[in-house]
Amino acid sequence: MNEMNILVTLNEKYLPPLQVLLTSLRTAHPDEPLTVWLLHSGIRPAALETVKRQCGRLGMTLRCLTVDRAVFDAAPVTRQYPQEMYYRLLAGCFLPAELDRVLYIDPDILVLNSLRPLWETPMEGRLFAAASHTGKTGLMNNINQVRLGTDCKYFNSGVLLIDLNAARAQVRPQDIFRYAEEKGKALLLPDQDILNALYGDRTLELDDTLWNYDARNYNTYLLRSGGVCDMDWVMRNTGILHFCGKSKPWQPGYLRRFGILYKHYMQMTRRTGFYLGN
Repeated sequence: MNEMNILVTLNEKYLPPLQVLLTSLRTAHPDEPLTVWLLHSGIRPAALETVKRQCGRLGMTLRCLTVDRAVFDAAPVTRQYPQEMYYRLLAGCFLPAELDRVLYIDPDILVLNSLRPLWETPMEGRLFAAASHTGKTGLMNNINQVRLGTDCKYFNSGVLLIDLNAARAQVRPQDIFRYAEEKGKALLLPDQDILNALYGDRTLELDDTLWNYDARNYNTYLLRSGGVCDMDWVMRNTGILHFCGKSKPWQPGYLRRFGILYKHYMQMTRRTGFYLGN
């Protein structure tokens, strides 16, 4: 069984959610060989060492690569959308040449079931594979198409299967920085808007109910599926549960569905003795 390579890109604030993600990743893959690649630009060595020890306990490998922040000086950033969000698009520039595929996952995610089917998805010559959060009517897709001048679905950048060889040949830093500079504040979700505007037509669509389930939209999925995608279905079939939006399940007062499930994985992570959160 070939090793799955998982990519995460974050700052130190998101290490506790990453640790919960790692717990869920190993729980869903008790016997899989796993390597996690962490791209960052300034996480303290002591904090990284704690996460490495957790990974050792979980039987997975953590590889940490430091990115020079000056490379991204031209990219627009906000408090909610830091510089690290761009690293996923340029993963081919930073990861070792011998890697030909990587699965990027946001840290605000739980892995519920095996990612092996996603990992083995044929890319059909595309750069990325990603899911679109279409909602009940697809209205937001239409709005984003007009806003960005595209004719493909608007893909969520929180889960990206990346063909690294294709990305090394076709994804150029100067194109990303030029687009970011030209559009500036018009970019609502900078990395996601860039993914769609520049590479949407080279992105393979994934089923969001399986590989990027928006935890805010249980009722929408239930309605859209004619009642099929109920809670039992999600727990048996969904691979990736994504806590999209500003409200996060590790924050006090989180009341949305699936919050208790997240707290269960938080408690599992605390029991390891390596958890960096509260």
